Amino acid sequence: MEENKEGFSYSYSAKEQDELKRIREKYAPPAEDKMQRLIKLDKSVGKKATAWAIAIGVIGAIIMGIGMSLTMTDMGSYFFSSDELALTVGIIVGIVGMAIAACAYPIYTGIVKSERKRIAPEIIRITDELMK
Repeated sequence: MEENKEGFSYSYSAKEQDELKRIREKYAPPAEDKMQRLIKLDKSVGKKATAWAIAIGVIGAIIMGIGMSLTMTDMGSYFFSSDELALTVGIIVGIVGMAIAACAYPIYTGIVKSERKRIAPEIIRITDELMK
């Protein structure tokens, strides 16, 4: 016994097709070409390193500022029994802050080197494909 299957077929007009494509493009993932991917990878190296260097530098500057406050204001007298102790602790804290802030650039260069090493194979692969 053979069944007779009847179906319904409908095609949209050109205007409706354009509308369907426009709606679909909103929800489809964006197509990224190789050059854009290459530029994005290259920029990501500097962004990560810069963020870490700024964070370390700011933390060091804040600690150095605390040391300066202990040294140059009467804030130290609230925390320490004598002004000489506040001066000594303030100088030590300020030097520690300076050392932390001075580490920002070496941390930046270290992160840049490690990130470049990490993404180098992908960069080389993409550039080889683009140069062919």
